[in-house]
Amino acid sequence: MMYLRYMELEKVSKQLKTLGNRTRLEVFRQLVRFGPAGAPVGVVQNALDLAGSTLTNHLQKLVLVGLAHQERKGTQMICTADFDAMQTMIEYLQEQCCAEIYKDGGE
Repeated sequence: MMYLRYMELEKVSKQLKTLGNRTRLEVFRQLVRFGPAGAPVGVVQNALDLAGSTLTNHLQKLVLVGLAHQERKGTQMICTADFDAMQTMIEYLQEQCCAEIYKDGGE
């Protein structure tokens, strides 16, 4: 069990580090706005006004940590946020909320 918690901590840590870059955070938020169906790379690029190589670099990093996916459909590359990974990350951050509230004076 401890090993699994450590692995989860490592994964969430890498995801948060990746989202710590302003441009990557903007890319991820845009993918979330497009919803589960995602959008073609060109649409993402236009929405964010990014150079193609810049977008590719940031998408690769999001894919590497499991926050996004890319899938070829015909001639288009469709980019999607991984909503399950996002939810897992949020739940990890919330799971211990208020678990050890300190009450001064033993109240």
